[in-house]
Amino acid sequence: MDTPLWTLDLPALEAGYHLDETRKAYVCLCCGKLYPQQEAFPVDGRLLLAEAAVAQHVAQAHGGMLDCLLSLDKKLLALTENQRQLLRLLSQGKSDAAIAAALDLSASTVRHQRFTFREKAKQAKLYLAAYELAMQGAKPDRDFVDIGAGEAAGDDRSLITQEEERRALHSAFVSLEPLKMRSFQIKEKAKLVALRRISAQFETGRRYTEKEVNDVLREIYDDYVTLRRYLIQYGFMARTKDCREYWRL
Repeated sequence: MDTPLWTLDLPALEAGYHLDETRKAYVCLCCGKLYPQQEAFPVDGRLLLAEAAVAQHVAQAHGGMLDCLLSLDKKLLALTENQRQLLRLLSQGKSDAAIAAALDLSASTVRHQRFTFREKAKQAKLYLAAYELAMQGAKPDRDFVDIGAGEAAGDDRSLITQEEERRALHSAFVSLEPLKMRSFQIKEKAKLVALRRISAQFETGRRYTEKEVNDVLREIYDDYVTLRRYLIQYGFMARTKDCREYWRL
C-alpha cells in the first residue's frame, strides 16, 4: 500500500479498498492488489466491474477488512491481544456466554468490555472531529516525510524531515540510480529512509516469489537476506506464512 491507512476515510477503511485517482484503479487495503477502473474481472463465472471485483476480493481473499485492521501494529491500533480476539468473536455474533467460555473470562467481564468498546468509539469520533477542526486553523507542521512503517509508525523514529531524508539517503547509498547501498550499518532513522527507498523498487499490487525478491535486493546490496528481513520487520513488505509470496505494502 502506497497510501497509509490512517489517511483514508472511514468508509474506505470499512470497505477494505479505495480509489487511487493517480493510477485510476481500486486498491485492496489488505494486500495492495490493483483493479483498474476501466477493466472487468472474471469472478465466480461472472464479469464484474472493478469496484465490485475488489469488494468481492476483500471478502473472499481476506474474509473482510476486520482481520486486516486487527492485525495492524499495536502502535496503530491501541488494543490488547485479548481485545482483538474479543472483537473477532463479537463480529461472529457470539453471545457473551460463548465469548466468555472461549476466552476463559466471566460473562460480566465480556459485558464490561462491550461497554468499553462503545465508549471508546464515541470518544474517537469526537476526538477526530475536534482534531480536524483545530487543524484547519493550525500552522503547517515542518515538512515531514511520511515513512508509514509498521514497527516505527507513531514514534519519534518516523518523524523525519525532508532534509533528514536527504542526508540519510546520502549516508546509506552510493548511488540512487541505479540503487546501490553503501552500508546497512546506519542509524535508525536512516534505516527507515533506506528501507522506504528500497521498497519502492517493488511494484504495488504484484506478488513476488522469494527468488524474485532476492534478485531485486541482490542488485542493491550483497547482504540481500538482511534487507529482506528488515523490509518485513519494519512493515514495508509482507509475505505469506509459507514465504512463497511477497508483496509491497
